[in-house]
Amino acid sequence: MELDNVIDLIGNIGFPIVITLYLLFRFEKKIDELTETIAKLIKKL
Repeated sequence: MELDNVIDLIGNIGFPIVITLYLLFRFEKKIDELTETIAKLIKKL
């Protein structure tokens, strides 16, 4: 394989991985907030 092909593969495969990790971290924060809110609601009931 030529260097240009390798760089293209890394670029094409790397971008979706970066986006996926970014979204996972964002959703993790939201899920933690939801868990805390649900726990507070349960205590009030």
